[in-house]
Amino acid sequence: MEGFGTSQIAGMAGCSVQQVRDLEARGVLARAARTASGHRRFTDTHLRDLHAYRDLAAAVGPVAARSLMAGIRHLSAAEAVDRIGACHVRLDRERDQLQQARTALVLISQEEAAELPGTDEDRLSITAVAQALGLRTSTLRFWEQEGLLHPDHIRSGSGTARAYPLPQIHRARIIVALRAAGHGIPAVREALTAIDAFEVQPSLEFLDRRDELLTRRWMGLLRAGVTLVDIVSPEPALRGD
Repeated sequence: MEGFGTSQIAGMAGCSVQQVRDLEARGVLARAARTASGHRRFTDTHLRDLHAYRDLAAAVGPVAARSLMAGIRHLSAAEAVDRIGACHVRLDRERDQLQQARTALVLISQEEAAELPGTDEDRLSITAVAQALGLRTSTLRFWEQEGLLHPDHIRSGSGTARAYPLPQIHRARIIVALRAAGHGIPAVREALTAIDAFEVQPSLEFLDRRDELLTRRWMGLLRAGVTLVDIVSPEPALRGD
């Protein structure tokens, strides 16, 4: 029986033997034929699908990639196209949010670099900041706990109240923009560290790196898309004269 053994196809695809077995068991790969002695024999089609899975996993994550490639084998063409299209929509939304974050970072960082008055009239309460940014006050408190915000704590007769001077309000706006672009707390902290020193360029470089990663994810999705179409509709596409 011709074809590739498990270790052979794993080496060709750049993954482990166990991963090949797992992907077959999960339905990401079609079932391999077996020799009389029970050994798996994989084909060029399996190798194609392994490469597609790796590209897709880089684009949307391994869990989503496994679900998509296993699922479309049992869906109609229309349903499969909807699933694949949702991946494109997701990445397109991330790119749009990244551009929004970049624009916000430039504008707000310029404001941060300017001299800002620090009088009481330039402070806002936590409720006012939350309302202005469309957030919950608990979100602002969480960001403070994570060291992203540093409001003033003002003692009063009834206790202690948080007051946000203009630099902290601008900082909160930056966090909103970065979080909207999908950045986790550690990534937001990295960007804010650069802004704290009024170093706009390192923060923009950080976004550039995310943009480069997003471009690579897009390329992986496009490469995988060719194989996904073949899985959904293995017949040759009709070509016009």
